[in-house]
Amino acid sequence: MDADPGRVARIREQIARELNGNGQQSDTVAWLRGLCVSAVRMLPASGAGVSLLSDDGARGVAASSDGASATLEELQFTLGEGPCMSAFADRRPVLEAGLDSMAAARWPAYWPAVLERGVRAVFAFPLQIGAARLGVLDVYRAEPGPLTRDSVTMALAYAEIAVDALLDGQQRAPMGNAAAGLDKALAYRLEVYQAQGMAMVQLGVPLDQAMAILRAYAYAHDRPLVDVAKDVVAGRLTLEHP
Repeated sequence: MDADPGRVARIREQIARELNGNGQQSDTVAWLRGLCVSAVRMLPASGAGVSLLSDDGARGVAASSDGASATLEELQFTLGEGPCMSAFADRRPVLEAGLDSMAAARWPAYWPAVLERGVRAVFAFPLQIGAARLGVLDVYRAEPGPLTRDSVTMALAYAEIAVDALLDGQQRAPMGNAAAGLDKALAYRLEVYQAQGMAMVQLGVPLDQAMAILRAYAYAHDRPLVDVAKDVVAGRLTLEHP
């Protein structure tokens, strides 16, 4: 199922009008944030977020409709699993209309964590063009239930606009730099992997176990994984065996 070109154009115009009307700069992050807010208003959704992912391991939250959605986006990186990660890996939408026992088997750590935060359905749409993968648009609902065919088509339109915003922003960025405002999201990989290496050496454990310890600490203390990584790298936090 493809996005409707006319709908894509109308949504893009609406987001632009709202950004201009609010006096906001039309940079990439502002566009993505406006897109998430618009998606929540136009879709049967309680929240939305855009996360960046790439084949070389770069990942991070680019924008969200609200703070709760930003936490949900970060949660998937902390736990290393969830619809966002699956949609990116499988290159197709993940439409989880009810977080039931099947979801629990697929994402055993993610499932109870999002239920605890009041989420009952998640819909993840990969942001890709050709063979290039840029990230994922996630749509959250506080009530279970599938999206209608029209809602799926509309969500695909939002995903297409998100791809365009990312490509346009990168085209305007200086050579070798990330699009304006996205450098923080893309710094995720370096900081987390540095912390993973330090934990491996300090604790004398394999690399994958070091990442598991990082994730367990972040989840237990309800902190974003990247913030825990920054503390480890800066020497403010010394991890211990769980």
